Amino acid sequence: MEKKRYFNTRMIATTGILTGIEIVLQIIGNYINPSFANINLSLIPIALGAILYGPIVGGFLGLVCGVMVLVSPSTMSVFFTLSPVGTVFACLLKTTLAGVIAGFVMKLCKQRTMLGSILASILVPTINTGIFCIFAVIFFKPLLDSMVAQGTFHDTFGALFLGMVGVNFIFEIISTTILTPSLYKIIEHNRSAYRYQ
Repeated sequence: MEKKRYFNTRMIATTGILTGIEIVLQIIGNYINPSFANINLSLIPIALGAILYGPIVGGFLGLVCGVMVLVSPSTMSVFFTLSPVGTVFACLLKTTLAGVIAGFVMKLCKQRTMLGSILASILVPTINTGIFCIFAVIFFKPLLDSMVAQGTFHDTFGALFLGMVGVNFIFEIISTTILTPSLYKIIEHNRSAYRYQ
């Protein structure tokens, strides 16, 4: 009996397409910044890759996203000046780990693929934001303190959750949770139709 290869042509091609989409969405997100939020759809390819192919592809797409965030103008001008080491670790770890964990969750939900896709879609923005919050308190506290000193927020946690991540997280979790399972369903439907042709 021949052992099934983990990497196949379809997986490599799909990962390449998702990587391209990831890069384009992150570039758009870097430059479309209304004053109240960062319009970021780049978590969708991470979740979709994790759902389709598991933790390795999810982690790879997360790493690509992390590199794109790391080299973005806002990261370099704000966070990198406060803590270069913290910025590098935060950017690379948060999305990579989100993709890996979402991929493992999808693997655990083998028989319930729609449930798994919804859980994975919720996990990606939640882990991404959670890890960022931890790093913000450890490495970027001077920025939070300056937001409190300006009188906009009463304390550090208000500055963090209401000022830095609140609106972004809501947008990310809604868009990722709605769009990713829908895209997954479309891809699975097309795969099934292709098999029967």
